[in-house]
Amino acid sequence: MLNPTLITVIMAASLIGALAGVLGTFLVLRGQSLLGDVISHAALPGVVGGFLVSGGRGFAAILGGALISGALAGLVVQVLRRGAGVKPDAALGTVLSLFFAGGVVLLSVAQLQPGAAGLTVFLFGQAASVLRADLLPMAIVALFVLSCVALFWKEFQLIAFDREAAQAQGLPVVLLETVLTVLTAITIVLGLALAGVVLMVAMLIAPAVAARQWVRGLGAMVFLSAVIGIAAGAGGAFLSALGQGVATGPVMVLMASFLTALSLLLAPDRGVLARWVRQQNARKSLHGRQVLE
Repeated sequence: MLNPTLITVIMAASLIGALAGVLGTFLVLRGQSLLGDVISHAALPGVVGGFLVSGGRGFAAILGGALISGALAGLVVQVLRRGAGVKPDAALGTVLSLFFAGGVVLLSVAQLQPGAAGLTVFLFGQAASVLRADLLPMAIVALFVLSCVALFWKEFQLIAFDREAAQAQGLPVVLLETVLTVLTAITIVLGLALAGVVLMVAMLIAPAVAARQWVRGLGAMVFLSAVIGIAAGAGGAFLSALGQGVATGPVMVLMASFLTALSLLLAPDRGVLARWVRQQNARKSLHGRQVLE
């Protein structure tokens, strides 16, 4: 029988996996997978800043600081790309390094404060830090994020596939991209306690990449990505509980990576095996025509 702590962790991991799958889909389709990495690492100074301001490890203060820092980093990337004309890879790399370096400096300062030892939990995640009382706030925030995605579904769909067409139709593309960035930051912040700033990006990207191999439509991809995220989160939490002292976040990421590898290999249309079979059939057909000629 599952103990209450494990049930809490599985529920939290499933929630984070579903949200990461939904938001990660838009990152993958827009070619901005590394934006999740930037926001994840940029959340570190917010985590430490929330601790220093509040004087303790309060859930609301730390996650609020992480949200502000992560969202700010995402917006700075957009400003550098759209406003200053900096190339995407340069903007992402610069902001990631700047914010993470600032977080490391703040962390070294915070280590001098009492109770700061537990801040390293947010680097790699720790399942034990998630309490049953945290589930309701997480569920409310998750409902808010999903409601925003549903509300702006058509607009997000258009900017994901054709940003120029969205601009031509008069849509506030910059504002919509900002909203999407903030929603991504919220999702990453919710997952910090479980996966940490280092590994959370994998939970965003891996389910979306796996879902992309099986389906073509955006709606189906978002749904399947959420399902794969739930499977990775819940499965990783359960498997980590089987080992003594095994961290939950890395196992969740390994589970997500395993599901992605299976999808890349076995997907009926885009999978490696399917492409290999088509190549073999094409070679046989070509050889047959050559023999007849």
